[in-house]
Amino acid sequence: MEERLAELGFFAALVLGLILGSKHSLDPDHVVAVSTIVSEYKNPLRSFWVGISWGLGHTTTLLIIGIAIIALRLTIPERMALLFEFGVGVMLVALGAQVIYSFRKKKVHQHAHGHEEDEAHQHFHSHSATPEHTPAHHQTHGIGKPFLRKKSYLIGTVHGVAGSAALTLLVLASIESPIAGLVYILLFGLGSVISMGVMTVIIGLPFVVSAGRLPNMNRTIQIAVGTFSIMFGGFLMYQIGFVDGLF
Repeated sequence: MEERLAELGFFAALVLGLILGSKHSLDPDHVVAVSTIVSEYKNPLRSFWVGISWGLGHTTTLLIIGIAIIALRLTIPERMALLFEFGVGVMLVALGAQVIYSFRKKKVHQHAHGHEEDEAHQHFHSHSATPEHTPAHHQTHGIGKPFLRKKSYLIGTVHGVAGSAALTLLVLASIESPIAGLVYILLFGLGSVISMGVMTVIIGLPFVVSAGRLPNMNRTIQIAVGTFSIMFGGFLMYQIGFVDGLF
């Protein structure tokens, strides 16, 4: 009977890891951070790989710290956890500023072209080097390009030590079996990878739809995403630094 209960507890923990991983990717700071990256893409498939890369980076950090917790039975000090969260706020401000800076830096020109009817029409295009507008893109149209997005992967590694991920590591410390602990981390990571991959496609739809047909709306959405990222990051820094008592 006790063995049966132990088995049920083992599988319950693994299922919980998968569910928490899926839920974890939907944390507001994660969605905001990934949105700043997705705003640069005009292709839903590439947006999907942004989410996958974030999930892989997130899982990498959890796996490294998780192994240390399992092997050495470590715990994360509360002040250190707050410091990690504060770092996420700083990162969100930087990402938002980068979006706005890139937008202002784009060399958008207005051209007038004559038609046979002696009428003129205007169109806008950008000469800036974006993920969708590079020499490699024109030569290969993205064929053969590695799926891993380094920027998104690095952001995922930062998120791996903050937020509800810290709570996940606390749960991990209570799991007796090292094998169960590692499987728990991997399932948590799998849930976050799949969930964020799907989420980035959904987030990227407004950018995909508006990129070609509604350029003004596309630019407005990008500015809104960058501004919100700065505001949310600033709020997070204030909340953690002064309300939660980091400083």
